[in-house]
Amino acid sequence: MTHLRKLMLEELQRRNYAETTLGCYIRTVEDFSRHFHCAPDRLGPRHIREYQAELFQKRKLSPNTVAQRLAALRFFDSKTLQKAWSIEETPYPRKAVHLPTILSQDEVARLIEAARPAWHRPLLMALYATGLRRAERARLKVSDIDTQRR
Repeated sequence: MTHLRKLMLEELQRRNYAETTLGCYIRTVEDFSRHFHCAPDRLGPRHIREYQAELFQKRKLSPNTVAQRLAALRFFDSKTLQKAWSIEETPYPRKAVHLPTILSQDEVARLIEAARPAWHRPLLMALYATGLRRAERARLKVSDIDTQRR
């Protein structure tokens, strides 16, 4: 393990980043370094701009993925190497906004009718009618449902 990789891992762990984030950030810095055939501490904002352009143009990555890669490089520069980071020099891409898929009334009816066992149907009807979020749905109890008013 290289000295820079060890420093970055220690910084990530010290800040209690998730394991998936650790892996993603380490792979990003490795890929960045491999792309320029040079140690990542010798690369600067010009290289980051070139790398960002390649991620969009040649690799065809989404804006959200490129933003994540930039966050990894920003962490490496600002926290591991303790260099100044200028967002003006390397701006984050505008994130893509994904609208949820809206089901038609027929699709909702078919979804509810397809529920097996039958006791899943009222549960699905209540969830769809109230628009509960995933976390709210996970904490839902039978006593929370007002059966008198349906």
